[in-house]
Amino acid sequence: MNYYFIYDGNCNLCVTLVQLLETLDQGKIFRYIPMQDEQTLAQWLITSEDCQQGMMLIDANMPDRRWQGSNAAEEIGRLLPLGSIFVDAYRALPGAKWAGDRFYEQIRDNRYTLFGNRTSTYQSAYCFDDNCRS
Repeated sequence: MNYYFIYDGNCNLCVTLVQLLETLDQGKIFRYIPMQDEQTLAQWLITSEDCQQGMMLIDANMPDRRWQGSNAAEEIGRLLPLGSIFVDAYRALPGAKWAGDRFYEQIRDNRYTLFGNRTSTYQSAYCFDDNCRS
């Protein structure tokens, strides 16, 4: 495990992404923390207002090294096997980064309307401290 992925545990789209990453990664690279876990996030001085700007990725070895929003999505993609090929191609396309950032913002700001929300916060089996599920 090298990274903490902070996601909205009440968002259906966000949880689906986490579940996909859990299947692909099996806890080797990522540990997951829902934005609703304010106590855990406080150790990195992350507030609920910070979380409103989108998902976050934190380098576990260098916690000051962080990505948020579409930058986090790109970094997650880059870290997956063969993912850097696709991320590099995306970044090389003129205007793609700008358009991707705007697209991410629209999804982020309308995620509950577009995809619905859960009645309870999703807790990953690959959580921050390995004590989230028995």
